[in-house]
Amino acid sequence: MDDVVYGSGTPEDPWILKTPPLTSEFQVWKDEANDPPALVMQVGKTRLSYQLRALEDAHEMLKNHGDWMPLGNADEGKPTKPETLEDWARSRDNPVGGYYGLRKGYRGRFANYVGPTLELLGLAELEHNARNNRIRAI
Repeated sequence: MDDVVYGSGTPEDPWILKTPPLTSEFQVWKDEANDPPALVMQVGKTRLSYQLRALEDAHEMLKNHGDWMPLGNADEGKPTKPETLEDWARSRDNPVGGYYGLRKGYRGRFANYVGPTLELLGLAELEHNARNNRIRAI
């Protein structure tokens, strides 16, 4: 992905990524000292965080899925489309039994931010269309 500026993934040197349609930039870093360890996203003035284990769990789920999966981005208060990455990230059937998001009110948009992070780490392939993007494991 040519539109990614690679940092080291720390608060001092975050990864700078773009959302799947490549329209908005955001910063990402790992906070392994957090309890539980977190993947932190800074989107303008808004900070979101998800359990760090979401990277491995989502990669494993996508490998088991075996094909393209729609992202299905949605804010926390909005319903998700079934069989999307966003739906899985909130499902009682995922490894954490619900939301991976750590901050109530800011637990949605998982697919919008975790998807590009999986791509950066070489764990997934991500489409970059204007809408209806999909992801699959590498």
